[in-house]
Amino acid sequence: MTRKRLIKNASVISEGRRIQADVLFDDTILAVGHNLPADKDTIVTDAQGLTLIPGLVDVHVHLREPGREAKETIATGTAAAAHGGFTTIFAMPNVLPFPSKPETAGPYRDLLEEKGLVRVLPYGTITLDEAGKTPTDYKAMKELGIRWFSDDGVGVASKEVMRQALEQARKADVLFACHTEDMAYRRPGASVHDSPAVTSRGWLGIPSACESAQLIRDLDLLKETGGHYHTCHVSAKESVEALRQAKAAGLDATGEVTAHHLLLEDRDVRGPMWKMNPPLRAHEDRMALIEGLESGALDFIASDHAPHTEEEKCQPMDKAPFGIVSLETAFPLLYTEFVASGRWSLEQLVNWMSTAPAGRFGLEGTGDIRPGYRADLVLIDEARPGVIDKRTFLSRGSNTPFDTWPTACTILETVSRGRTVWKDTGTEKKGS
Repeated sequence: MTRKRLIKNASVISEGRRIQADVLFDDTILAVGHNLPADKDTIVTDAQGLTLIPGLVDVHVHLREPGREAKETIATGTAAAAHGGFTTIFAMPNVLPFPSKPETAGPYRDLLEEKGLVRVLPYGTITLDEAGKTPTDYKAMKELGIRWFSDDGVGVASKEVMRQALEQARKADVLFACHTEDMAYRRPGASVHDSPAVTSRGWLGIPSACESAQLIRDLDLLKETGGHYHTCHVSAKESVEALRQAKAAGLDATGEVTAHHLLLEDRDVRGPMWKMNPPLRAHEDRMALIEGLESGALDFIASDHAPHTEEEKCQPMDKAPFGIVSLETAFPLLYTEFVASGRWSLEQLVNWMSTAPAGRFGLEGTGDIRPGYRADLVLIDEARPGVIDKRTFLSRGSNTPFDTWPTACTILETVSRGRTVWKDTGTEKKGS
């Protein structure tokens, strides 16, 4: 049984507001209040001057294991999550073998639970082996506790297959998280946004319609079928508008945006470390993403953590794989850009990185600091600046465009289910 712990005198983000409070917990939160008592067996930490937030929730992570362990493992990926303040992550299903059937999904679920330093929840695939031909048996997968499905990395090309999948998903009452990409819009070797800011350097462009056309198709199908639909890593202003209209029409549709699409745009691209799918788009797209998040057209933030080996990422732009690592950089970078600047409150950022994704994905007792909830907590120092240093990453991947970027806060400790899973030992406060 987890030993009781009392964190005293913290600035606590609880139920959408900032309060000065003590938090008592074991594996769940027992009390939030003032001058909470502690018996002789309770570990007491004085957090005066520090901030306590709920553990972050990331619904879009590539752990690579099994099948691609040279890029990442469950152990290294979840250590990176803990380092970045994430206590619940969802593992994308493009692993080998694909978790498309109970006989592969069951062992995969068990492997994630066995090796994960934080809580890891598995996606099943929308179509068998992400082949885009046959919908997965969602009811059978749900009996294993898998209620979320994605073919991330590829879009479902066939309109008829997608219609069948949506109809069956509605009957099974499960959630789709869709990577929308119509390959008819993408030429071989294309690697950046289709704009002169980057194509003038000789790189082939990917137009916004590659993402938005399939999203619009899916939302039209959703009108016919009903069900629960979520779209991954929105990058284009047209996609934001499509989601806004879908919500106005009463569809159960949500969308996520990544930290890198909120922070960077096409003119920032310097080479393969800036290559991601969907690509970094134009300034007006980035502004539409920020405004879309603030207005509710978009719902929350995810990382799309995508580790690769150094050798892979050092290839020419057209051959290097898409993706960057994000688990260890997302929160401090977004805090710096938006909270420290005064545009967002910390309460807003916590909602978009914890409470809202937990709510959308049906994680009861997760995403807030209140009695009865999981003791998933992150202690941060808002007064201590830092710097992104890829040499300190716990991920097996170091493919990031943010190396050496300054940050305005520091994560001091991450607690998952009452257990410390990461701690900055150089910043321990006396009496801890």
